[in-house]
Amino acid sequence: MGAGYRLATLDDVGRLHHIRRQAILELAPPSMAVVEAEVWAAKLTLSGMERKLRELEIWVAELDGIVAGWGAIRGGYLEGLYIAPEFAGHGVGTGLLAMLEHLMRERSVEAIEAEASPNALAFYIRRGYRENGPQTADGAWPIAKALQATAGRNCA
Repeated sequence: MGAGYRLATLDDVGRLHHIRRQAILELAPPSMAVVEAEVWAAKLTLSGMERKLRELEIWVAELDGIVAGWGAIRGGYLEGLYIAPEFAGHGVGTGLLAMLEHLMRERSVEAIEAEASPNALAFYIRRGYRENGPQTADGAWPIAKALQATAGRNCA
């Protein structure tokens, strides 16, 4: 069963906020101390998620009508990728990332930049990203991936 993708709407705010919060609380440890994950998650607000919806291009991955994850892009920057813990490890993140990379490639983006949390760094490295600088003061890893033109290639 594959995911379907669509642009997020304001009706998705609650679910997107919940997914991000639960992903941080449940998936960030043990790569991050539980208390650090709790502090990070406590900073998240519904109004902040609404602002992201207005400022970023956010795509959701749906499985049987359930939003299983979301990813946000702006230009050549991957602003975030979060998968609901119950869908982690089932290819939702891989598929969503591939779809976002495909969109960026179609828009002639030559390289994607992002910051990966410690728990997500290996996920990105396995998908061709490389560290692009030292770990930031807040614990994120700058990463980047070159995109090659793929004329005629379809994104699943």
